[in-house]
Amino acid sequence: MEFVHKSVLLQETIDGLMIKPDGIYVDGTLGGGGHASEVAKRLSDKGSIIGIDQDAAAIEAAGIRLKDFGEKVTIVRSNYCDMKSQLQKLGIDKVDGIVLDLGVSSYQLDTAERGFSYRENAPLDMRMDRRQKMTARDIVNDYEERELFRVIRDYGEDKFAKNIAKHIVAARAKAPIETTGQLTEIIRESIPMKFQKKSGHPAKRTFQAIRIELNQELEVLKNSLDAMIDLLNPGGRLCIITFHSLEDRIVKSAFRKNENPCTCPSDFPVCVCGKVSKGTIITRKPILPSEEEMEENSRAKSAKLRIFERS
Repeated sequence: MEFVHKSVLLQETIDGLMIKPDGIYVDGTLGGGGHASEVAKRLSDKGSIIGIDQDAAAIEAAGIRLKDFGEKVTIVRSNYCDMKSQLQKLGIDKVDGIVLDLGVSSYQLDTAERGFSYRENAPLDMRMDRRQKMTARDIVNDYEERELFRVIRDYGEDKFAKNIAKHIVAARAKAPIETTGQLTEIIRESIPMKFQKKSGHPAKRTFQAIRIELNQELEVLKNSLDAMIDLLNPGGRLCIITFHSLEDRIVKSAFRKNENPCTCPSDFPVCVCGKVSKGTIITRKPILPSEEEMEENSRAKSAKLRIFERS
């Protein structure tokens, strides 16, 4: 299947990067290369973009899409949390802009056997990086009930988390849960019918929760933001697109902390903690997709773009 991923908020992100033709840019979630190809188009022969992704299918697809840009593009299979060390291997200390598009790619969702989608019946997988040993099946079958409850409550923000965890444990006591279809059915049975009608697909939140837990998505994000801001040249920008409130909250709070890191009590006349601002938040409110984009691409609905500029 062809790797197709419609980049959300594409024009807004490219504008937000304020691309310098001779600059060095990083796309930390390369996907099918949508953002990267737009950046590459705006670069001179001196400019370059480094694309990072942990998904082999993404690397392959982006390689084909970006091949005409030749030397301008370097593709690395890794997780964006290792951005600094990957750039050092390439002899790069500082960059002029970084993009992260944190959504699961359309390709990953639409390739049934990857096990990301509750709409297709497939083995419970959900690994972003298929070199990883652990899969969604391990979480569903091996986590204790209270751990499952924690994951579904915290990462799925599902008010029926307790009931879903209980039903999963009861079902797997009879036989292991192997497929997305089985899991979806168990979740359906855990949520009262009147709520199912109102709030989208009943399995959506639990699938999100298991995927985040398996791929450690929030930990990776939380632990990478400061380092990425440190990688920027003065005037360099970090553009991040999130798709749910948990990610957005992490980005918002990291940007705030980097803009105003002072920890002195508010009644101190002058700052004595010595913590200096690293830059400015460009987006006081996140940039949202246009009505038109949301109509064209239903996956854009929950997207938010936030931008930080290094001083």
